[in-house]
Amino acid sequence: MTSEPTADETTASTSDVRKRRIGVLLSVALLAYLLDLGSKLLVVAQLEHKDAIRLIGDWVQFTVIRNPGAAFGMGAALTVVFTLIATTVIVVIIRLARRLYSLPWAIALGLLLGGAFGNLTDRIVRSPGLFRGAVVDFISVKHFAVFNLADSAIVCGGILVVLLSFLGTNPDGSVHRDK
Repeated sequence: MTSEPTADETTASTSDVRKRRIGVLLSVALLAYLLDLGSKLLVVAQLEHKDAIRLIGDWVQFTVIRNPGAAFGMGAALTVVFTLIATTVIVVIIRLARRLYSLPWAIALGLLLGGAFGNLTDRIVRSPGLFRGAVVDFISVKHFAVFNLADSAIVCGGILVVLLSFLGTNPDGSVHRDK
């Protein structure tokens, strides 16, 4: 004979799911951050002030640039603003994590969080100074921008957020459908 779970058991299992989802979010964020940080340390130490390394002819190469602006080098004079935006994104994700029950949302937010921390680290510790540092970009695609792994994590996380929203899923695991 089986019985229905008690309110305490349901609350405990719901709490466990949320804790696991937060664990996924933090694991994905940490992995994205460490990959970004490690790649930047490596390329600055080995490639800065050297010729580009061609990976696929002229189409994909590694070349180190310092980007004080945002994507495509826009807003070079607004480095402090980008630092504040990244900080705000991090705070919003941390606050949202308290209501997180969806695994795909945990992955998406983890990618956004790891990428934001990666570029924020550059803004804080790299020259020309605190909160004004230039981000290290090194992946160059012909007829496109030069970017880094944090940028890739942010873009992939953003695409996943848009897809999940389009599919009607919410971070709390609920689903909404337009009628």
